[in-house]
Amino acid sequence: MAEISWEVQGEYFETCSCDYLCPCISSNLTAKPTKGSCTVALVFHVERGKYGDVQLDGLNAAVLAYTPGAMANGDWTVGMVTDANASTEQSHALAAIMSGQGGGPMAALSPLIGAFKGVESRPIHFEMNGMHRSISIPDVLDQAAVGVPGGASPDEPMYLDNVPHPVNTRLALARAERSHLHAFGLDWDDTSGNNNGHYAPFHWRA
Repeated sequence: MAEISWEVQGEYFETCSCDYLCPCISSNLTAKPTKGSCTVALVFHVERGKYGDVQLDGLNAAVLAYTPGAMANGDWTVGMVTDANASTEQSHALAAIMSGQGGGPMAALSPLIGAFKGVESRPIHFEMNGMHRSISIPDVLDQAAVGVPGGASPDEPMYLDNVPHPVNTRLALARAERSHLHAFGLDWDDTSGNNNGHYAPFHWRA
């Protein structure tokens, strides 16, 4: 069967259970998370996209994961949520892209997954305002992050550049304002304001 060509672009953000600044990216995933394990939620808002003939404009998705130690050691537990506004075809397309099964940047993470807990369809509300990002998936995920202002321009965040991250090689530094995740056997609540966050645009194709 021929591979399906696709292209998506939009905005992503994440929060994780590591203290700010998370050591995983700067160590190429080999450092131990600051709390020993890591729980993370990566959120995607597709502004424009197409998977074969399936249009994906305006849809959202989330990848929820837990790693028992250093991310590079694998044994990740992963579940996905696709937008309730998506048709069956659109949901399958989002899952293929975000899981890496359809190729593209997320495919590099597939060998690290030890347990894939499946895909759920839920209403997803994504908001972006300046350096602030938030998402609400009722009964699953409620998280928000705000960029850490840079010295030269307080309206712009500081960045990590040339990083080994599947979303983008340039990530804004952010702090998590809140993280509440209850899905796929994962339970995590934090409102300390001390945890890590990132955000970036993404533009993927395969």
